[in-house]
Amino acid sequence: MRPRYSVLPKESVSILTRDCVRLDADVYRPDAAGKFPVLLMRQPYGRAIASTVVYAHPSWYAAHGFIVVIQDVRGRGTSEGEFQLFAHEVNDGFDTVEWAAHLPGSNGRVGMYGFSYQGMTQLFAAQAHPKALRAIAPAMVGYHPGEDWAYENGALLLQAGVGWAIQLAAETARRQGDQVAFQALYQASRQLPVHDANPACPEVLQRYAPDSFFHDWRQHPPDAPYWQSITPQLQAVDLPMLHIGGWFDPYLRGDVRLYQEMAARSQFPQPLWIGPWGHLPWSQQVGGRNFGTAANSPIDRLQIQWFAHWLRDEPAQLLNQPPVNFFEMGHNRWRAFDHWPEGDLQCWHFSSSGLAAMHSGDGKLLQVTVPLVDASPASATATPSIDTWVHDPWRPVPSQGGHAALPAGSFNRAAIDGRSDVLTYTSDPLPQTLAVAGHGEISLYCQCDRPSFDLSLTLSEVRPDGTVYNLTQGYGRFTGPPNVWQTHRVKLQPTCFSCAPGQALRVSISAASFPAYTVNLGGAIAHPDSSLIDAQIITLSVNCNHPQSYLLLTSG
Repeated sequence: MRPRYSVLPKESVSILTRDCVRLDADVYRPDAAGKFPVLLMRQPYGRAIASTVVYAHPSWYAAHGFIVVIQDVRGRGTSEGEFQLFAHEVNDGFDTVEWAAHLPGSNGRVGMYGFSYQGMTQLFAAQAHPKALRAIAPAMVGYHPGEDWAYENGALLLQAGVGWAIQLAAETARRQGDQVAFQALYQASRQLPVHDANPACPEVLQRYAPDSFFHDWRQHPPDAPYWQSITPQLQAVDLPMLHIGGWFDPYLRGDVRLYQEMAARSQFPQPLWIGPWGHLPWSQQVGGRNFGTAANSPIDRLQIQWFAHWLRDEPAQLLNQPPVNFFEMGHNRWRAFDHWPEGDLQCWHFSSSGLAAMHSGDGKLLQVTVPLVDASPASATATPSIDTWVHDPWRPVPSQGGHAALPAGSFNRAAIDGRSDVLTYTSDPLPQTLAVAGHGEISLYCQCDRPSFDLSLTLSEVRPDGTVYNLTQGYGRFTGPPNVWQTHRVKLQPTCFSCAPGQALRVSISAASFPAYTVNLGGAIAHPDSSLIDAQIITLSVNCNHPQSYLLLTSG
């Protein structure tokens, strides 16, 4: 896909919003006569960056026949106004789209692209129904911020949340010319203050960013009414959307939620592409694994096709292939599906002599043909096989890779699995290739001696040389009466992988993954200002033989 045009030097332009706030943008144009569609990105990090951490430079898109507009959102970069997370993106998005449609040389059609916050600005603009907006390409969006961005199954994402809050606070300090605040926040960003007395509210944020959005996030559980105010309302929206995600991105839950909602009701195509990437970069090296050249991002070329079709009426090859495209880790290739995979369920259950935390060979993962969850009630009375372990907040199980930690991706976690506060259940070497695609779930019949506890669950491949590479994870925070056996289920991050014959599958269970998530203090009520000094030692037990203890995977 070769560029068609040379590109003029970028020009800086401004728009006045309906409330007379100036928003600044850079515009990249083809050096040619005629009318061109507009590609718009609205972002909070300084428009010169233009999300080049994952996308080609705007001039590359302009060379393919688009007028590209990269705008600083309100209160960021050089744009006027006060930045409030998502608060102005509906109205400002509408005003900007309509303005962009009337730029000199525009054909009147606008598309939007961008990932993360830039993906959310697309959804908020779409909510306002600007007539000129014809197609979008939201990537890595926490569509429902409470459940898809800030929290995972009730647990606050600490490392990603605090890191982002510090980054945005530093930009505020830069705009205000506050050298002291900027330097303090910059230093904190290089070594996150996750060991403060209250890691979710580190002293640097209290002092230099008292108005940070993150104070609201940590004080409102994911089911609080607060979240509705910052959730895009798309019930009446129907647009062509190119959905983009990553297996190791923390916001994949939001991508899948948005895709499934739109695919179920839209009159337009809703293609979905999920690579093996973390939040950034989108390359073949992801954590400690190299997934081969096929894992290098195809998204720039796909977006050219996508927007050329909807904004210039050109044919697009991607619309002539199945809409769901997953990168399959293991075979390291792209696979196409006609819809979200809903294949046969694979069921595995756990077995041990009670030493799954002490010896790597004790815990077994056994595939069964009949899911234990459907077994007869009598099976629940089988002799229990109990594994007990202790979570010590002084030395919580560390996070390594996965979708919530920094850096994200797949790493050799053999050393973590060797800890005595991590249960491991490993299958026999696989006699044939195992293929998985889509959703997975782990259910545990367990008890705890405290009214609150966390479950961190990791699914990995174990190679013949003893290395253990994580494939997908899930995390959840639970409450209930102490010392009462209950069933707790955790959905795993969607995935697509294949394990070769001779490799084994492993489930690892712990009560922490720090600093990816805050440490559970063990109390009945998790007050947002609770201190680490209040953290309790927690003892947990799992009954492996119970029919409610199992792993479910979708065959790929």
